[in-house]
Amino acid sequence: MKKKIAIIPARGGSKRIPRKNIKEFLGKPIIAYSIETAISSGLFDEIMVSTNDKEIAEIALQYGAKVPFFRSLENSSDVATTFDVIEEVLFQYKQSGLEFDFVCCLYPCAPFVTKFILNDAFWKLTNQMYDLVFPIIKYSSPIQRAIRIDNNKARFVNPEFSIYGTQDFENKFFDSGQFYFFKPNVLLKEKTLIVENSGFILLNKNRAEDIDELEDWEAAEIKYRIIHNL
Repeated sequence: MKKKIAIIPARGGSKRIPRKNIKEFLGKPIIAYSIETAISSGLFDEIMVSTNDKEIAEIALQYGAKVPFFRSLENSSDVATTFDVIEEVLFQYKQSGLEFDFVCCLYPCAPFVTKFILNDAFWKLTNQMYDLVFPIIKYSSPIQRAIRIDNNKARFVNPEFSIYGTQDFENKFFDSGQFYFFKPNVLLKEKTLIVENSGFILLNKNRAEDIDELEDWEAAEIKYRIIHNL
């Protein structure tokens, strides 16, 4: 039986939204949604939270995740990447004699992820022969017509595209910032989150929100209420 682990990276030093990973989201800490979704998916042999924070660890345990060890000081800094955290977690498990065939890095502020999306991603990973699968969202407007602010004036980033209408450009997409489901041997070899052979799950923008700022948090709560008739 091939083993699968969900890694939920949740350090305690968030700046833009203080205590973001355990901030209450419609009645419970937002990390609880990710833990409960991972559990309900029925996919994982191990569901763990990687943190440097005692309070986050206590909440993670309360909602059913494991915290077998705390994150290193080095990987608790602002410059540590998600890849660094994943690499550390897998190394720690390997040191204790546990290795995994599939890994899902599920972010703690991802209340819109469902067990069905996770299972769909795993199906694509294993049946369509991808090395990594992650959710993406279509840009609402063409990024070719992006605007930048220069000396307090608005200017096109690419002026040559200013004469075209929005219908003239191919669709572009962005990472929804929710999860990555992957084969760890490939990720660790390529040392990047988006590997060469990556597949995707296309999400409806009304059922996702990348939460970085307080306005994103507010938008996420509004969307979640509407979706779940709260």
